[in-house]
This record gives sequence, structure tokens and C-alpha cells, in this order.
Amino acid sequence: MSFRTDYIQYSKKFDSATADFKNGLDFSTKYPEDITLLYSQVLQSGMHGLCFSMYEDGQKPGDTISEEQVRRRLEIMAPYTKWVRSFSCIEGNEFIPKIARELGLKTLVGAWLGDDAEKNEKEIEALIQLAKEGFVDIAAVGNEVMYRKDLSEDELLSFINKVRKEIPSNIPVGYVDAYYEFTIKPRITEACDVILTNCYPYWEGTNQEYALSHMKSMFHQAKSVANGKQVIITETGWPSQGESFKDSHPSAENAMKYFINTQLWSKDENIQIFYFSSFDESWKVGPEGEVGAHWGIWDKNEKLKF
Repeated sequence: MSFRTDYIQYSKKFDSATADFKNGLDFSTKYPEDITLLYSQVLQSGMHGLCFSMYEDGQKPGDTISEEQVRRRLEIMAPYTKWVRSFSCIEGNEFIPKIARELGLKTLVGAWLGDDAEKNEKEIEALIQLAKEGFVDIAAVGNEVMYRKDLSEDELLSFINKVRKEIPSNIPVGYVDAYYEFTIKPRITEACDVILTNCYPYWEGTNQEYALSHMKSMFHQAKSVANGKQVIITETGWPSQGESFKDSHPSAENAMKYFINTQLWSKDENIQIFYFSSFDESWKVGPEGEVGAHWGIWDKNEKLKF
């Protein structure tokens, strides 16, 4: 996800966006080596979910990726997570849930929707087929489509309803977008079995010192309109290097602090989080600037960063 001005514009209108939620551990008395050790301990203890990073250097969305590459990366991730989230069902992405199953992982499988009608149909049909074959635990119909304005609400709702009608009834169907979209798009919120929300304090210019409390407020805003449905954080993270945005500063230490706090909160409060992301991806320099290539727990060469 890249920076979006509407995040800040909308958060100013929502009271709980600056609510006094506790902000996790106090790192002020810890040495850098203490933070690194704690990060390693938290990582080794495992997490609920990880977003799958598909592309090596020189690759980008639209390229077809081999089964071997998907398997290699999933095998690296598997010891650290219970779930994996994929973003597409074609061009090699269909291997993700199949191999994840072999490795004992649960799957949140996404169909990527955009402004290409033919490709949208391929994505939806592939998601339905994967679900019928037993490779999908949660089906995500689209990712940030409303923000990009690639589809109308009616078009998105039609895809959601089609998937729900055709896949096994025990598989929850949802849609992924920023936390506030579920407040301003009530028809979409109503159509979802589960609320799948992206929460990025970094892209709202939040200082690391207050990042967890801000992320909690995002989660609770989505929860306040969920009508009792489960709310899952489908993306959150912090970049390890790149340019600052307002009072958000990328660094290895800040990335470790944010990871530690989100994972401890996830465990303490039983909040399901898919951390973004598994591997650094160089192609994201284009849409997001230098910072876009440094959101991974592993670097672009598939080595643990910290």
C-alpha cells in the first residue's frame, strides 16, 4: 500500500483516531542489542499470518512466477506463521494456497480486481476453483478496489455475491481495504462475512512512539461498524529504510519495535494480523518510492534482516 491523502483526511473526522490506547512496550530504557534480541525472540515464537511477497529482482506483477519459486519462499516462511495471505489467483499465484496446504498453513486467498474486465473474470474463476478444491480458508474478493476507483460499488458487490454463491458455504468471504472504507461503504461492510482491513500508521505520518496506539484505533474504527463480524488486520507493517513521511521514520530499529509491539498485542488480545510483508520487493520502488522496497522481514535475497 502506498501513501493515501484520504487516510489523513478521514482520520481527522473520527474521534478514536487519536484515542489514548496503550502503545505497547517502553523501549526508552533498552539498548539496540536488547531490541534486536527481543525481536528475534518474538519472531521465533511465531505469528498469526504473513503476507506473501511474490517477486524477485527484475520481476513485477503481471509476470508469471514458477511453482519452484513459490515453494522456496513458502518453505522459508512456514516455520514462523500459521497463515499466509495471497493477493492474486493467476500468473503463478495459484500455487501459493496449494503449497501452503502441503506445509500445514491456513490460507487467506485473494482475487486481484482492477480495471481489466477480462483479467477480473479470470481471477474470480480461479478463486472459485481453488475454494472448491479445498485450498481456501478465507476468500478475499478484491484489494483496495474502492480506493483506486477501479470498480463501482455495484460491480464489487456483484463479484462478492458471485463468489459467495459458488464456493462452499463454510468459507467466509470478505473484501480488503483501509479501515475507514468500511465506515463510508456500509453496503460493502454488510456484504462481507468477515471484515478484512489494512492498517498503516506509517502512511498517516505517525511517530513510532505512538504507532501501535494509532493502529489500535484503526482496528477499533473498523470493529465499530462490523456489526459483530470478525475483523482481521490483513496488512500492517513498518519499513526498515527509505524516505520519511511526516513524522514516520523508516529504520531497522523502528521496524523491529513496530513488529514486536504488533505481535505482542496480537497474542495478548487474540487479534488476527497478517504482517506486511515477508520479503522485500524491489519493484515497489516505482509506486511507493525507495521506502516501498523495504517492508519485508526477509531482504530481497531471502535472508532475515535483523
